[in-house]
Amino acid sequence: MDAPAHYRCGDTLRSRSVGDVIPHGRVTVPAVPERLRLDWQHEVKRNLQLQAGDVEVLPLARARARWPDYRHCVQAAVDWTQSLGLSDLLIHSDVALMACRGAALHHDGEQYGAFAFCNLFLSDDRGLDLHFASTGLRIPLVRGTVVIFDTLQAHEVMLRGSDRFTASDFSTERDMTQVFLTWELPIDDPRLAPLLHLPCNTPARLSAD
Repeated sequence: MDAPAHYRCGDTLRSRSVGDVIPHGRVTVPAVPERLRLDWQHEVKRNLQLQAGDVEVLPLARARARWPDYRHCVQAAVDWTQSLGLSDLLIHSDVALMACRGAALHHDGEQYGAFAFCNLFLSDDRGLDLHFASTGLRIPLVRGTVVIFDTLQAHEVMLRGSDRFTASDFSTERDMTQVFLTWELPIDDPRLAPLLHLPCNTPARLSAD
C-alpha cells in the first residue's frame, strides 16, 4: 500500500490508502457509427482543439442522440462490473464522455479523491497503452477495454512500446484520439474495498483546518 492520502468528502477532510489492484478486461461493444465518429473528430479538432496530453469532456447528450448502441455499451460495462461483485454500483454512478490524445503521468486525487474511475474505451486500437507507474501495469487500449482504478493511482496514456508519455509521439498526421466513457464510483462503497485492495474500515476523519 502507498502512504495514506487525503481527500475531501463534503466539508470533511478524510484520509485513506491508495488501492493498488487495477481490475481490467475487454468487453464486446459495437463500433461507433461513422457519423458519430466524424462528429467527435470535428469536436476534438475545432472546439476542444485537443493537444497531445489533453483529456477533455465531449458532449454526451448530443452523442446519445446519434448513438443507437449507447445502451449496449453501458450494459456491457454494467455486466462486467457486476461480474466483479459490484452489483448495481455502475448504474447509480455519474457518467461522462471523454477524449484524450495521450496523457502525461498524473493522478486525479485532488479533484476526484473520493472516487475510483471505471473507464470503457470506445475507439479502435491506436497503438496506445494505459500505464500505471506504481505497478508497472500496461493495458492496451482497444475498443472494449474496460478498467477500474483508484483516482490516486498515477497513470498515463502513451505510445505502445514507449517507456513514458512523450508529446512528440502524438503527431497531428495520425488519429491518436481515444474516446471513452467514464463512471465515478464512490470510493467509500464497501464493495470497492476488496476489489481495489483498500482497507475495509471507514477512512479516518481529519480536521479540515
